[in-house]
Order: sequence, then structure tokens, then C-alpha cells
Amino acid sequence: MENVFVHPTAIVDDGALIGEGSRIWHFCHIMPGAKLGEKCVLGQNVFVGPGVQIGNGVKIQNNVSVYQGVVIEDDVFCGPSMVFTNVINPRSAIERKDAFKSTLIRKGATIGANATIICGIELGHHCFIGAGAVVTKEVLPYELWIGNPARRIGWMSERGVRLHFDINGYATCEESGEKYFLDGGQCEKVL
Repeated sequence: MENVFVHPTAIVDDGALIGEGSRIWHFCHIMPGAKLGEKCVLGQNVFVGPGVQIGNGVKIQNNVSVYQGVVIEDDVFCGPSMVFTNVINPRSAIERKDAFKSTLIRKGATIGANATIICGIELGHHCFIGAGAVVTKEVLPYELWIGNPARRIGWMSERGVRLHFDINGYATCEESGEKYFLDGGQCEKVL
């Protein structure tokens, strides 16, 4: 593990892979078989379960548990105390480790503080989940979701700027100048 910072209070189990330039802060625990990409930052008290895959440039803020079955692609932001689940119908007295459902978080997605992501869904690339949202179904690329249960209220650019579409279905990111097109409820970046 070259150029990796692991705080003395953090535990990285044998068999966990940590990418170059990553930083792991106070009281984190990375389980065997977990894979953390390059230039990631794990804030205080982050748990990464066995076999979890985390891409490059991912930032996971304080008090987040990334359970077995979760896959996080590159450049994802997980806000403080947001929650992943991995079983739909948990019961303390019933073992359901064979019922774990996969959750896929696509490149560039943002998940706000205290949001909850119910297992078995996919969050599309560069989507934006607002703080406190409870997401129970698939989110498409660039969608902005808020509420409980969460619902789409708009679209965000790759820079995290709210998009406003004209009558022809085009929008420009006010920060980057990049163009987007909305058709049939799906947004795509215009190349």
C-alpha cells in the first residue's frame, strides 16, 4: 500500500486492497476481500464489508457503512451518516445472509447526508440524491431525487448544478457550459 494513509485507530484486515493515494481516517474498518480504489477518502467511523468494491476517487463521509453487496463506481460522494441496506426484510431471529441484494452506485453519483438507499436498486451515473431522502427504486442518470419516499424533482449536471430545460428540451450547465438534452423523461449530455 504505497502512498496510503491509514489512521492508527483504523483497522484494515488482511486481504483488503487499498488503492494508491487513498486516506482512511479514525475508527474505520475495512473487511477482508474489500477493494478500495485509488485516491479515495473514508471519513471517521466508516465500515466497508467483505467483498465490497469501491472505485477510484470515492469520498465516503463520517458514519457510513458500506455492506456486502454494494458496488460503488468512480467519483461517487456518500454524505455523512447516509445508509445502505442489503436485506429487504431483516429479522433478528432469522438468518438471511443468502438473501443479500446487490446495490449499484454508478460513476459520479452524489448521495446526501442521512439519505437511505434500499438494496437491490441502481443509482444512475451523476444522479443526485438529496439529504434525508429514502430511495426505494431505480434512479436514472442525472436525476435529482428528494423526499420520503424519494421522487424525481429535476435534473443535475455532472458538476452538480440544477438544470433548467428550454421548450426544445435543451439545458446548459451554468458552471461548465456543457449541454444536456431531455427526451421522454431521460436526460443525456450532448457531446
